[in-house]
Amino acid sequence: MQQYEQATFAGGCFWCMVKPFDHYEGVISVISGYTGGHVVNPTYQQVCQGHTGHTEAVQITFDPSKISYSTLLDIFWQQIDPTDGNGQFADRGDSYRPAIFYHNESQHKQALASKQALQASGRFTQPINVAIEPAVAFYPAEDYHQEYYKKQPQHYNRYYQFSGRSGFISQHWQDKNNSKGE
Repeated sequence: MQQYEQATFAGGCFWCMVKPFDHYEGVISVISGYTGGHVVNPTYQQVCQGHTGHTEAVQITFDPSKISYSTLLDIFWQQIDPTDGNGQFADRGDSYRPAIFYHNESQHKQALASKQALQASGRFTQPINVAIEPAVAFYPAEDYHQEYYKKQPQHYNRYYQFSGRSGFISQHWQDKNNSKGE
């Protein structure tokens, strides 16, 4: 019986967090949704208003025999500005805060180690400001948000470029190969 695991990452707008993970062998699914808050089954409008405590996130189901959690962490870091804990790029506020939501103690330890390694690498001059929290209820976003980059490719590409994400990734991660949001 195949044993899949889950990884949950918040990196600003969830539209931009699906595509980078979607094409890797061993990634079974990437679902856009909301987590970290106190409102049950929130809507997009409720989360955007900022009173639910939720942040936009993706929940990845993966086969650990084909892709490791450590690899997923590496991909995650390369999609965000890890020094900005108050949102990502054009999206500001708590509903866009970056976070790693760990599902077990192994993920917790790996997330902490990867954050420490990124800080020690000297790649960024500011402190790494990404929360590492236990996973809580994850609520899938409305259908029109799922696989948005496939459903609305022109809008997705404009948003990815003009939000500042594309330029930041090119500037800070050009030496890596895991930045596949474009």
